[in-house]
Amino acid sequence: MNKQIKERGIIFNGEMVRAILDGRKTQTRRVIKNQPAGDWPDDPIFVEYGDNKFKWKSVNYGESSWFDCPFGKVGDRLYVRETFRVHSRATDVATLAYKASERQSWTQQVARVPIEVCTKQVSPEAWTPSIHMPKAASRITLEITDIRVERLNDISEEDAKAEGAPTECCVIGDKHFLGFRNLWKSIYGKDSWQSNPFVWVVEFNRVEAA
Repeated sequence: MNKQIKERGIIFNGEMVRAILDGRKTQTRRVIKNQPAGDWPDDPIFVEYGDNKFKWKSVNYGESSWFDCPFGKVGDRLYVRETFRVHSRATDVATLAYKASERQSWTQQVARVPIEVCTKQVSPEAWTPSIHMPKAASRITLEITDIRVERLNDISEEDAKAEGAPTECCVIGDKHFLGFRNLWKSIYGKDSWQSNPFVWVVEFNRVEAA
């Protein structure tokens, strides 16, 4: 791998892991931590891009300093962190099971990693939260193909579909949009959609294992 390409961990819940594995999810949106100050959304703020650097510009508040996208830049990679457990350990390898795939076949549910990277005790019933997954245990690698910033509510129906959002079966036309809105509220809280924050939009392709 090119030395300039960096890898960072990114957490997904089980539903989104399955969407990635199924090829239905090629985008993710994450709230930008340093939201612009001032009387927005009425204040006309927009974002400039240079490599993976962005800044806020405002008629009333001037310009912010440059800040980096925490997920990297186009061409960088993300390794998916998900809930897992150590199923068993042998002399040289450990078998890991992934909660997102526990209803699938055994071959789809597990992966094997070198024993030296597995320090967890064997406990088939004890799931390890995604935040504690080491890179060596990750089974999914993503390559970033685009990064941009937009308001959460500006998501299109097409992009909502690319988010892997569930559909609202009783609605025609914007069923993915509504599915994404409900999914977002279930993760971030009922008021999170109405607040309409600026979000990172990260597009990616899955990198298949060699």
